Amino acid sequence: MCYPFDAQPPEAPGAQADIQEQDLVLQSADGTKFAAFAARPGQTTGQGIVVLPDIRGLFGFYEELARGFARQGISAVAIDYFGRTAGVSKRDADFPWGEHIPQTKMDQITADTGAAVALLRSPEGGACTDIFTVGFCFGGAASWLQAAGGHGLAGVIGFYGRPGPGRDGAPGPAARAAEFTCPVLALMGGADQGIPPEQVAELRTALETAGVPHEVIVYDGAPHSFFDRAYKEFEDASKDAWQRVLAFINAHAKAAVGAR
Repeated sequence: MCYPFDAQPPEAPGAQADIQEQDLVLQSADGTKFAAFAARPGQTTGQGIVVLPDIRGLFGFYEELARGFARQGISAVAIDYFGRTAGVSKRDADFPWGEHIPQTKMDQITADTGAAVALLRSPEGGACTDIFTVGFCFGGAASWLQAAGGHGLAGVIGFYGRPGPGRDGAPGPAARAAEFTCPVLALMGGADQGIPPEQVAELRTALETAGVPHEVIVYDGAPHSFFDRAYKEFEDASKDAWQRVLAFINAHAKAAVGAR
C-alpha cells in the first residue's frame, strides 16, 4: 500500500482559513452510492479539488489532506473507491482493501470522480468554477487519467503514479495522453523502487508528444510515499511539493478549460 493507516500528510503552507467538513455519501452515474469526505473554506475562491486516494481507499490521511486544501481556500472532496464492493461505512486499519482493489475499474473511478466534480460545482459544494484532481500511487495514475474523463477540469495532479496500464488492464496515462484536455503535474520520487526512471521518462515523453502542458518533478533520493509527515528527512521535498501543487492550481485556475 502507499500509506499506513495512521499516516498524516505534511501540513500545508501559507494562510489557514476556517473550514467546514462533513462525511458524505455520493451517487455515481450507475446508481452506486459511495463514501466521500468534504472540506470547505468559510470563504470560497471558486477553486475545487477531488482527492483520489491510494489503494487503501478513503481513510484519515486523505480526509486530513482535504482539510489542508480547504485551509488554503480550496473546496475539497476526497472519495472512496469501494462503494460497489464494500459499502459506505467507515473502516479501520484491518479493512481488507486487497480483496476490493482487483474489483475496481478505471471507468468506475471516472464516474465516481464525475459525481464529486458535480458536487463541487453545486452551491452545496462551493460553486467551484475551476476544478482539479489530485491522487497518490494508484490514485496518482487515476488522477492523470481524469484529464481524459470529460469532466472539464482545469488540471490534474498525481504523486508517484504509474504511466502504464492499470490493474484492470485499462490503458494508462502514457497511452491516453493524446486524449488529455488539461495540464498535468507529476510529482515523483527519485528513489521510488516501484517506478524506475524509465517509467518517469515514458510519462514525460508521452505528454510532450501529445502536446499536453505539463510539469514532471523528480525529487532526488525520495522514496515512494515521501509526502508524509513522518518522513522528516524528506520534509523539504514535501514542502516543495505542496508549494508546487498550490502554484499549479493558481496558475491554471483561470485558464480556459480545454484550451490547449
